[in-house]
Amino acid sequence: MRALDLIRDDVVACRSCPRLVSWREHVAHDKVARFADEEYWGKPVPGFGDPGAQILILGLAPAAHGGNRTGRIFTGDRSGDFLFASLHRCGLANQAASIARDDGLTLSGAYVTAVNRCAPPGNKPTPEERDRCLPYLAGELGALEQLRAIVALGAYAWDGALRAIGETGATVPSPKPRFGHGADVAVGPYRLLGCFHPSQQNTFTGKLTPDMIDGVLRRAIVIAA
Repeated sequence: MRALDLIRDDVVACRSCPRLVSWREHVAHDKVARFADEEYWGKPVPGFGDPGAQILILGLAPAAHGGNRTGRIFTGDRSGDFLFASLHRCGLANQAASIARDDGLTLSGAYVTAVNRCAPPGNKPTPEERDRCLPYLAGELGALEQLRAIVALGAYAWDGALRAIGETGATVPSPKPRFGHGADVAVGPYRLLGCFHPSQQNTFTGKLTPDMIDGVLRRAIVIAA
């Protein structure tokens, strides 16, 4: 637990990427109308969950008006609504929705984090910004001593997971395994599972359905048992 606390403190204090610092603070100052009365977090967003987690769920980055507003990854946006509903159905979360970092949500056996910790313009971090953030993810992998399965939400998270696993000193297959929904590969001491990202673009079009994300999470639970 102490190791995760130290990583959290380092994440929240980070100002390594000038473009991302400028963007996240701009968004927090010039708020959208629907959140005009709220105080935005406006800092890098740490991971959260069960320090004894066997399953890690990995996203791309905080949403500008989601995690960048609430201070908790996937909290307060539509992607998070879809994800936490699935975590609840699968028995990994105590409630089906998350609207604020103090709303009582707890995770059991799961930890949620992202490759990049600052909301990026257009949801597109640069490769340099990704690489500056990767040590935080590698640190979380090391601190989560019971971790067995990593669920990568989208191709960016899949690539980030492979890179972070490599940074821990584990051997990553070459050529690197390719992302796909339902992909399931052994990488170092972990099983890496692919799932389409729960973005509105995917959930509204039916590219990702509740049954599909539940299936990946239930596979991770079997692996972790």
